[in-house]
Amino acid sequence: MNECFDLIIKNGTVMTPAGRQHIDVGVLAGRIQNLGHFKASQADEVIDATGLHVLPGVIDSQVHFREPGLEHKEDLDSGTRSAVMGGVTAIFEMPNTSPATTDGAAIQAKLDRARGRAWCDFAFFVGAAAENVDKLAELERYPGVPGVKLFMGSSTGSLLVADEDNILKVLQNGKRRMSVHCEDEARLTERFGLVRGGAHPKMHATWRDSITALKATTILLRLARKAGRRVHVLHVTTADEMEVLAENKDLATVECTPQHLTLVGPEAYERLGTLAQMNPPIRSQEHVDGLWRAIANGVVDVIGSDHAPHTLEEKARPYPQSPSGMTGVQTLVPLLLNHVNNEKLSLERFVDLTAHGPQRIFNIAGKGRIARGYDADFTLVDMKRTEEIRNSWIESKAGWCPYDGMKVTGWPVRTVIRGRTVMADAELVARHIGDAVRFQETKAVLPDWTS
Repeated sequence: MNECFDLIIKNGTVMTPAGRQHIDVGVLAGRIQNLGHFKASQADEVIDATGLHVLPGVIDSQVHFREPGLEHKEDLDSGTRSAVMGGVTAIFEMPNTSPATTDGAAIQAKLDRARGRAWCDFAFFVGAAAENVDKLAELERYPGVPGVKLFMGSSTGSLLVADEDNILKVLQNGKRRMSVHCEDEARLTERFGLVRGGAHPKMHATWRDSITALKATTILLRLARKAGRRVHVLHVTTADEMEVLAENKDLATVECTPQHLTLVGPEAYERLGTLAQMNPPIRSQEHVDGLWRAIANGVVDVIGSDHAPHTLEEKARPYPQSPSGMTGVQTLVPLLLNHVNNEKLSLERFVDLTAHGPQRIFNIAGKGRIARGYDADFTLVDMKRTEEIRNSWIESKAGWCPYDGMKVTGWPVRTVIRGRTVMADAELVARHIGDAVRFQETKAVLPDWTS
């Protein structure tokens, strides 16, 4: 049958669930219509992917785009623009904005803000707080919501649930997998005296030490098992946590970030100062090695950027008055492709960590795979291309990244979302086509939380 398509991607190496295949991808009405070998005459548009790998669109399942309330650092336009420039086709944004995303009205406000301004597809976490515990089971099923985010330790913003009784209540209200920032608040408070009067930024990893992370993760796993609730432990930084999490894979999925796999303390703090400051901290080589072992052993399920921008002026404040966080959504793909070329992970594992993994964990409908019927989201990469990451390339309002001057091999050259090219060869093409990500368990209609 001589099928007709809107778009054919030809001559590339396509990363399908069945493995690497030298086939074409036919797209119709924004979805993958077929895989095979097609003639260019069968489509209105043809992308020649000779020499390129065609990956399922990269999903960054942890970003902070700061809107509303902190738009001087980032907003939904600049953040999603940075995403597509780096090959990312969908983002999940965190709730610690101002106001925090803790009710239906706040979720709807973000969805409304994003439509017509987002360059890529989007979803918004709802934040757990003492005042919304009883509504979390309904809020987690709001359209465009991937789930609930719980902060066990204080970070940017006001969201915090630190005591075990309330953590358990949060876990008991809802069924979807809950994403958690694991640092023990009591230990953070107890140890803050180490840096209160001022210190070198390398003390960040001493104040917020590995025990702080391990203690919180251990408490979470105990309470989650009691509640019978699946959890997703975000930005794991320690070898010790990975050992515990490996014994609880029936309950917990695991995220790492590119920065915790790439930067090493104390060298990073000596070189970058507060630009290396984030929560949880950049850690020593033994912990970096532990994260890589966990990736090799299958303990890690997903890699998200934890893109958390602040201005250079804010980061220039003396530590610890300086805020924690760094940009990352635009550098996620280049950094990980460089690790692929350095044989730290395979390209198949990269695909699993950035597309298949998020799809499985969050029950994303129609994304994360190059397969018939799925959204036509693709990240096209040149695995042989060497580039130097520069601050001038970064589209984030913050305008900087911790990798300025770093040479990497492996580079995103085209971002395609629902069959439309948004970025090609570092040029932005289709503007503001982002739409809300769909989830398999989401109800179509929910009560009006504004009343």
